[in-house]
Amino acid sequence: MDEKLGSVRDAVVKRNPGEKEFIQAVDEVLESLGPVITRHPEMLEASIIERICEPERQIIFRVPWVDDTGKVQINRGFRVEFNSALGPYKGGLRFHPSVYLGIIKFLGFEQIFKNSLTGMPIGGGKGGSDFNPAGRSDGEVMRFCQSFMTELYRHIGEYTDVPAGDIGVGGREIGYLFGQYKRITNRYESGVLTGKGLTWGGSLVRTEATGYGTVMFTQDMLASRNDGLEGKTVSVSGSGNVAIYATELAQRLGANVVTASDSSGFVHDPKGIDLEMLKQIKNVERGRISTYVERRGGSAKFVPAGKGSIWEIPADVALPCATQNELHGRDAKALLGNGVIAVAEGANMPTTGEATRLFQDGDVLFAPGKAANAGGVATSALEMQQNASRDSWTFDYTYDRLREIMRGIHDTCAENAEEYGLAGNYVAGANISGFIKVADAMLAQGVI
Repeated sequence: MDEKLGSVRDAVVKRNPGEKEFIQAVDEVLESLGPVITRHPEMLEASIIERICEPERQIIFRVPWVDDTGKVQINRGFRVEFNSALGPYKGGLRFHPSVYLGIIKFLGFEQIFKNSLTGMPIGGGKGGSDFNPAGRSDGEVMRFCQSFMTELYRHIGEYTDVPAGDIGVGGREIGYLFGQYKRITNRYESGVLTGKGLTWGGSLVRTEATGYGTVMFTQDMLASRNDGLEGKTVSVSGSGNVAIYATELAQRLGANVVTASDSSGFVHDPKGIDLEMLKQIKNVERGRISTYVERRGGSAKFVPAGKGSIWEIPADVALPCATQNELHGRDAKALLGNGVIAVAEGANMPTTGEATRLFQDGDVLFAPGKAANAGGVATSALEMQQNASRDSWTFDYTYDRLREIMRGIHDTCAENAEEYGLAGNYVAGANISGFIKVADAMLAQGVI
């Protein structure tokens, strides 16, 4: 890391003790910016980096609600409005027991650069709660969402802050949140939330967008080496929307996707994942991944959590689509030993710094999440456009817009990496591309 940036990093660590995920995200960006500040010393003089590492606003609140037994439950809610230089804050809500301020800040920080890369006029933010919707009834989820929105509503709006879904927040939760916002404000403000149902302001392709976008970016990386996904063996982690739709598009492009996982373990199906069966188990029944093997039979095998790694399965392409820091150095070594040629992050920061360096040193095409999984927020911005114009686009038109955006992100990352003497380094290209656009806007808008 550049010496001048090292002092900035030390100050960030001092101001944010114990927030390891946030510091990890900051480190990844700062390690790429040495060539930028050498060329643009005015950014250091204006303390742009210090400002970009400090959220504009951090909101923490109590969320009281009543469960089905009549017992009062208390959770903690968060919304970190990180940077609005390019537009209203935009980023999802995560409901998961692991959520604390450091997780939300890491996600919000990443969102600044991810949103910048899309080319859309949106800033970066993130929110959520340590509430766990798993195993809760619809009534309990509704009461929690209504309580959560009763505080959050005063901080959001289509020109201020536009949340969406993330882990634990799907169409059901967005519906309850939107209903409470409408009830409190007496406004049908469609653009205040994205990921809405198709019959009341949602966008086609939004459900598929993050997974599809990850595969699109992967295909573009491979094309840069005159290769493609056809005939490749692909390993995908996770079994939520990102993993399912990454699997869908990869299969459509001729790849053989052989894995899927959840917190209980992973399945290896050498003949290729039966996607319709996986959708039925995870999206309809909300079941465990082991059920897939029970129904599929044949050579499909279930490996319980802790008994092996999904990344030990030989694959040409790896798409980590589950959660942060799921792919470690030992996993990278296993993938490299089995001849992996490309890795793209469908989840947010699923690869540790050690693993990332191993991939780069091994000449593996590596796409960071802020670039590869930007399709979700890009399509959320397209949903905002449709809401603003009271319009609804076809699936094919929206898909084509997403494809155009993802190709633009790939090309921008590749071009900026080359311009700054780091050709082929998509991590540096993404960080530099996202940062410069936000930094220029911050310089233009003064010290705020």
